[in-house]
Amino acid sequence: MSCSRRTLLKNAVKGCVAASLPVSAFKFLSPAEARAAVGDPAVRWGFLVDTTKCVGCGMCVKACKKENEVPYDAAVTRTWVERYVITRDNKSHVDSPMGARDGFTDQKIDKLEIAPEDIAKAFFVPKLCNQCENPACVQVCPVGATYKTRDGVVLIDRKWCIGCGYCIMACPYGVRFFHPKYKVAEKCNFCYHRITKGMDSACVHACPFGARKIGDLKDENDPVTQVIMNERVAVLKDEYGTKPQVFYIGLDHNVR
Repeated sequence: MSCSRRTLLKNAVKGCVAASLPVSAFKFLSPAEARAAVGDPAVRWGFLVDTTKCVGCGMCVKACKKENEVPYDAAVTRTWVERYVITRDNKSHVDSPMGARDGFTDQKIDKLEIAPEDIAKAFFVPKLCNQCENPACVQVCPVGATYKTRDGVVLIDRKWCIGCGYCIMACPYGVRFFHPKYKVAEKCNFCYHRITKGMDSACVHACPFGARKIGDLKDENDPVTQVIMNERVAVLKDEYGTKPQVFYIGLDHNVR
């Protein structure tokens, strides 16, 4: 391979200039700085769950496990669905077998030891990471493995997580767990690798009834934003001050 004399001279000059510059002239991002630069600040991802449309089929849980490499037979999952059975004595009975991975078709009410005539109402509630505006998990992580992107999604860097479990204990929503294979903290991340490419999260894509939706809360014309702005919605455990970004339509006061 040959090159011109001019090319050799240009490369030589570049090399001399680079060698003469101090190291401070080059910008090397630390892992923490690199994580802080993730995401588009013009976007704020938010989630909308319509409990009146959820039938507890479990399609969302199956899709999430497949998409995010959570073992199918593991009891843990990034998202799950809870069944609430409210009896006439105003008591709540809650179950979520295997996170509702297989739905509730084989889970008869009598397994909860409740007589049908004693049931006042029953419904399903999907749950997932709330991607809090003030995430407690980020605050307690001692190594910065849990961090919030500029578009509001809380992520976990598996390479930096030391498995201390502080974030799992700090989360008031119980959405975090230890990954059975990687032995690090794990949780829902809104399928960040999908939504940043213009796709829906796996659970939204899989839901056959439109009970789950994701959108940009900074875009006032986004359908999700429109619902949150103009309809009655609620969040889980508002009293903790974490400012959840998962909003619910038809959230029953018995849900905890």
